[in-house]
Amino acid sequence: MRFWLFALSWRSFCRRTFAAPLVIALLLVTLGQSRAADPEPKRVLMLQSFGLRFKPWTDFAEYLRSEMIKQSNVPIDFQDHSLLTARVDDDKALAPFVGYLQALYGAKPPDLIVALGAPAAEFVQRYRAQLFPTTPMMFTSVEARRVRYDKLTEYDTVAAAAHNFPAAIDTILKTLPDTKVIAVVNGASPNETYWQGVFERELAPFSGRVELRWYNKLSFEDILKDAAHLPPHSAIFWHLMSVDAAGVTHEGTAALHRLSAAANAPIFSYLDGFFDGSIVGGSMHSIEKGMAIAAAATIRILNGEKAGDVKVAPSQFELPRFDWRQMQRFGISDSHLPPGSTVYFREPSVWEQYSWLIASVVAALLIQAGLILVLLHEHRQRQFAEVQSRQRMSELAHVNRFSTAGELTASIAHEINQPLGAILTNTETAQAILKSANPDINEVSEILGDILNDDRRATEVIRRMRSLLKKAPFELKQFDLNEVVQETIQFISALAVGRKFEMTNVRTPDSLPVLGDRIQLQQVILNIVVNGMDAMKDTSSENRISIRTSRAGKFAQVSVSDRGSGIPEDKLKEVFEPFYTSKVEGMGMGLSIARTIIEAHNGVISARNRDHGGASFRIRLPLVG
Repeated sequence: MRFWLFALSWRSFCRRTFAAPLVIALLLVTLGQSRAADPEPKRVLMLQSFGLRFKPWTDFAEYLRSEMIKQSNVPIDFQDHSLLTARVDDDKALAPFVGYLQALYGAKPPDLIVALGAPAAEFVQRYRAQLFPTTPMMFTSVEARRVRYDKLTEYDTVAAAAHNFPAAIDTILKTLPDTKVIAVVNGASPNETYWQGVFERELAPFSGRVELRWYNKLSFEDILKDAAHLPPHSAIFWHLMSVDAAGVTHEGTAALHRLSAAANAPIFSYLDGFFDGSIVGGSMHSIEKGMAIAAAATIRILNGEKAGDVKVAPSQFELPRFDWRQMQRFGISDSHLPPGSTVYFREPSVWEQYSWLIASVVAALLIQAGLILVLLHEHRQRQFAEVQSRQRMSELAHVNRFSTAGELTASIAHEINQPLGAILTNTETAQAILKSANPDINEVSEILGDILNDDRRATEVIRRMRSLLKKAPFELKQFDLNEVVQETIQFISALAVGRKFEMTNVRTPDSLPVLGDRIQLQQVILNIVVNGMDAMKDTSSENRISIRTSRAGKFAQVSVSDRGSGIPEDKLKEVFEPFYTSKVEGMGMGLSIARTIIEAHNGVISARNRDHGGASFRIRLPLVG
């Protein structure tokens, strides 16, 4: 056992002791192979024309650098130098600069030289023999006319641009057809002086159509003053402003921004590097597209192709593009833009910003409008149904009144016969008095007064009967419910006397103003009273109908009680249903009509049995005021 443990320990010791050097050796070999596999960076000399902060060459350089890194499969070491002498016409400083470059790169020339801008291209072509004659060279960010193609060697290639200034001016005139003055902003450096001559030659055909105002001989401060007071229908064309006529250097876009703020006319240009909110736009080169093409050519050269075999056609103006913010500032309409133009920085319309919200609101409004229309239609249908229901109720109530009137015929006839009989008797008596020898005029006068009273009594009976039986529409008026109850009692009193019923009336001293149809409410009370009389017809109890009015909160209340046999408990909820009746000869419509009338008045009618026998009906109507 001890031997086995010893053998195991020895094996573990050997494994640790000999494994560590082996691992270290493997790591060193792998690291060496990795370093050997990493490609050596390509050295690219970037020669700038004016400096590292001069527009538009800084834009060209940045785009080119970015595209080369993106397209290259190997690392690139960029080394930047500026040809500062390009700002002034001084060749004396060039020789030391050539020596400086020879000292830097004499022992190990760069893999590629990129000349950015016309001054850099001219410098390289002048000193090509002294500066690395066999090093590949790319001329870019330069206009084709600034390259001396006859001086190119097999190690040189060009990715130039072709400026079409007449087309740029034509774009201005298409956009602003009423233009009378075009001010051309151009500096006074040697490069800008060259282009001034090009402008004057190529734009000469426009001199008969517009006034061309040249700013190349003015200081920038004077340019600002003049641009601020240009006449109406003027435009400004921005070319370059590296050095003004006063010898002041202008880096970056500060000069353009100051001009844009001061000018009273829209500014156009030929290069989208200036398309940063300061200019309206125009027919311009695309720096990004141009440098992407140039970068592809440089990568081909770095990959081994001979520079002279890499051919790149000069880039042309892109379709016009315009800044919506500047268009709004100067009132330039979209309709005046040349065909194919693109408008940038346009503020989205309310619809574009909130289309989903507007659509939701509109949809909600449409749905709401649809629902409102449906509700209005339903409301109209309901109103029509209510009108029809009231008409049917009125017609049914009218029929019911005729039925009730039939039951009251005997009492009505009796009530009319009494005054008519009295009138007849009084008339005969008056005639007899008048035929006597000495008629008593005073007695005749009293008899005539009795006849008048009886006539009024009969007239009142007939009036009540006519009001009960006439067919009238449902009409709401304000009245005292006490008066309606009193009129109904007076109307039915003859029937009560004929049937030997006693009627008691207890009226509240308070006024009970209600809004309703007087005739229909009389009919309801009349129906309940007649039903009470019918209920007590075959009973041995005291024949008495009690009518009581009262005020219950915001309601006027009428109670009609009888001393009949009452209503079966299981039928209390059915007495107001159509065709329910406890009478053999009844139709069962009286109480149903009564409930319909009371509900049409926003009231409530109910029935209950009294504790000491009989039934009690209660009517509650809302008070007015």
